[in-house]
Amino acid sequence: MTTENTEIDQELEETTLDNTNAGEEQVVVEELSLEEQLTQDLAKEKDKYLRLFAEFENYKRRTTKERIELFKTANQEVLLALLPILDDFDRAITEISKTDDGPLLEGVALINEKLKTTLVSKGLEQVDVKAGDAFDADFAEAITQIPAPSEKMKGKIVDVLEKGYKLGDKIIRFPKVVIGQ
Repeated sequence: MTTENTEIDQELEETTLDNTNAGEEQVVVEELSLEEQLTQDLAKEKDKYLRLFAEFENYKRRTTKERIELFKTANQEVLLALLPILDDFDRAITEISKTDDGPLLEGVALINEKLKTTLVSKGLEQVDVKAGDAFDADFAEAITQIPAPSEKMKGKIVDVLEKGYKLGDKIIRFPKVVIGQ
């Protein structure tokens, strides 16, 4: 029996050692998985933070750009209301120049220049379109088409009926033109 007891004792010790080692391995495995879990959580939070930071930077950039654009075009309505007056001054100068009244022409031209200078200082620019230029629908509005006076004027601007203006990069009134057909 002693040999049997000895063998049983040895098996029992081996099983106990195996169980003890297995328990230690489980603890090590649990610790590693906990450490890995914390590392993964940290990586997720870091990614979330970086995305949130990038989104906030984009928001700041976008709102700054919108604010600058708003400042540039804030007086657009006032400038649009003044454009017919500018057109009337141009027509008045044209008609007064047909008469012999030099001081009247000089006074009206002076007021016209002062108005133009003020509007230019507020960001208004005239769209540069003249007779003979190629027609581009992005920069001019065709009111009508007439037979072209010459073959080379086909598809080109024959006459500018009303000047166009832009505020910054945005056209606030397209020039009205007649094009050759």
